[in-house]
Amino acid sequence: MCMCFSLARPISPLLILKETEKQLVESIEAYLSPLFPEECSLVKERFTSLQRLGDIISEFPSVNTAEVLRGESRDSESLMKTLSHFASVSYIFHIPTRVSAVRMFLVAKYNAFSMLHKLVKDIASFHTPVRDVLFSIICTLMSETVYFSCLEDPSFSRDLRMGLANDLINFWETGSDPRGNYHIRALETLWLIRDKTPPSFGTMEGASELIRISMDMDKTWQNFVTAQLDYNETRYALEEFLFGLTYEEIEMIRAWLSRLNISAVGEEDIHYYLEHSGYGLIENADMDPRVIYNFFIDRRDKANSRKWIAAPGPKKTLEELYLKYLITQDYTPSTRD
Repeated sequence: MCMCFSLARPISPLLILKETEKQLVESIEAYLSPLFPEECSLVKERFTSLQRLGDIISEFPSVNTAEVLRGESRDSESLMKTLSHFASVSYIFHIPTRVSAVRMFLVAKYNAFSMLHKLVKDIASFHTPVRDVLFSIICTLMSETVYFSCLEDPSFSRDLRMGLANDLINFWETGSDPRGNYHIRALETLWLIRDKTPPSFGTMEGASELIRISMDMDKTWQNFVTAQLDYNETRYALEEFLFGLTYEEIEMIRAWLSRLNISAVGEEDIHYYLEHSGYGLIENADMDPRVIYNFFIDRRDKANSRKWIAAPGPKKTLEELYLKYLITQDYTPSTRD
């Protein structure tokens, strides 16, 4: 039985499966049906529920819909002003219900494809594309979080924050925004390469890790590294990203190397020196893309903690610094081609 994803009315692209995703699900159903009929039935049920959830969410007003309630107007313009003024902890009470629900849909979509990930883990032709879908969802959620961080950056002008808020609104409404998509793709590329580039540690200078990542990044990344690496904030954030360790742990290991007159360390040595890493080290990300998401959130929370108590070390993640660089370098009132 073929799945039906057709809808009688327009719906945000974020609330439906892409054509390639639909074909992937149907192919997996066709594989499961004769061999594991009960599991196939469960898959059909889960994705049917996902479709219904998308239908329900689409019934909420569009982000661009203008509403007037007791003389107070709410539209995309007022939402932009709201996003550019409120702290991230307050966003949840000021963004439209549809936006919050879209996040819920993405989590539900992740869980549905995570089920497929487990069912086809031994079949490379299915396993790899399913994991690509999971990674894409994780990147979307992380990108939104990074955007919110930039919105509350006091160094950004009001006009720039308004433009950034507009990019977010366009993305929520249409699933696409030329300038926002460019920035999101840059972040996705960075996370994808980091996912496939485990640290070698060595002298703890990060040179080999940085070279391996930079080889696959575009010129914008190289310009960012060249322009920003002299700043402690960027260097410390980059080291956390490359090594999968907190700033405090990196400094501790470097002190040990100096005290013990050791020139290099490997992963086993790191586990020996650190009974439990602050970021848990990056491992098994190939099996579970949520590891990358956890890694980002852990670094962001740690950076915020340092900011609150004025402790040494990075006060922003590498992703936040990189996105800030991208925005300040190419932001204009018109969208990027």
